[in-house]
Amino acid sequence: MPQAAVIIPARWESTRFPGKPLHVIAGKPLIRHVWERCREARGIERIVVATDHPRIAETAAAFGAEVAMTSPAHQSGTDRIAEAAAALRGVTHVVNVQGDEPLIDPALITELAETLLAEPDLEMITAANEIDDEADVQNPNVVKVVLDRRSNALYFSRSPVPFARHAGVVPCYRHQGIYGYSTAFLAQFVQWPPGLLERTEGLEQLRALENGARIRVVLTTRRSLGVDAPEDVAAVESQLIR
Repeated sequence: MPQAAVIIPARWESTRFPGKPLHVIAGKPLIRHVWERCREARGIERIVVATDHPRIAETAAAFGAEVAMTSPAHQSGTDRIAEAAAALRGVTHVVNVQGDEPLIDPALITELAETLLAEPDLEMITAANEIDDEADVQNPNVVKVVLDRRSNALYFSRSPVPFARHAGVVPCYRHQGIYGYSTAFLAQFVQWPPGLLERTEGLEQLRALENGARIRVVLTTRRSLGVDAPEDVAAVESQLIR
């Protein structure tokens, strides 16, 4: 029987914010806020914190999380969750929730998991929301995604895509960094070398498209604030203590 798990990758080293998962926000470590949000999602059999650092592992275990210790050599969160997923017996699908997303919408996690479980041939799924700010359209740090008529991804880019020759014809969508996979596809994905498009844009999800995989994109009206750097903490904390 198909089963879905959430895996939260959490590493200690970060160029912009070392030790970020344990930074206390609104009275709790950041990683605990993420874990608690994931617990509100439906259809999830297990929630695992995948980390390479004993302090993160000890903290997560202390508040009740299941923990998987993973290699410190991983170059990405996807590699880390793939290692953790390989040890989860009976789990057929995984939702990758970033460890710096304390405001992630549990309903979005539920929708991704339920869609994966309902469509056995679906290899990968993610989310996006419509962009309503032209500055974000032009911002290379805001990743855009173009969809086909069945809400599958055609392309992801840091550039404004599609090019708007006539204003207002096609909406522009912001890609959100939450992913779901079948465990079989995830194991295959991390074996593929980064392709030309991935290396050019610096976007890992392009590896799937370059290898012919289909990525479903769930459209949502909600966008959660993440903690990329210390200067993001105040804005996130104000949302958490409302």
